Amino acid sequence: MTSTAHHETTITADPDVPLIRITREFDAPREKVFRAHVDPDLVARWLGPRGLEMRIDHYDCRTGGSYRYLHIQGGEEYAFHGSFHEVRPEELIVQTFTFEGWPDGVALEKLRLEDLGGDRTRLVATSLCDSFADRDAMLASGMEVGVVEGYAKLDELLAAG
Repeated sequence: MTSTAHHETTITADPDVPLIRITREFDAPREKVFRAHVDPDLVARWLGPRGLEMRIDHYDCRTGGSYRYLHIQGGEEYAFHGSFHEVRPEELIVQTFTFEGWPDGVALEKLRLEDLGGDRTRLVATSLCDSFADRDAMLASGMEVGVVEGYAKLDELLAAG
């Protein structure tokens, strides 16, 4: 039987720039955490809160690629899209992120993976928004629930192998 450890997810708003920082550790090697972020079949299994269906229209996680996916709940659809600006295996993903319900609120996101040794990985993700109002709206949107529950699902996926 595999036990699944759930680590704390830290989400902070920078007081000086309109930036959100997410920090999370995983009990899995960096290559597995990276793969779970770039393989659309795996992304669909963990990204977002529990109770939502996820449908990926396209997900081409490579430098110059793009993505679009929907979260569906009770007949309501919430679509997101963006472009991958830089993808470095097991290290870095830089992308834009747009919620189609708020198309002017484009964030620049950077995800870094750090090998902690012992098959453990630290993820640090930042979202730089256009304004403090956009950043605060992102925080107020319920994103914390989606991030925390999504990473708990990712823990389960990584533990399953």
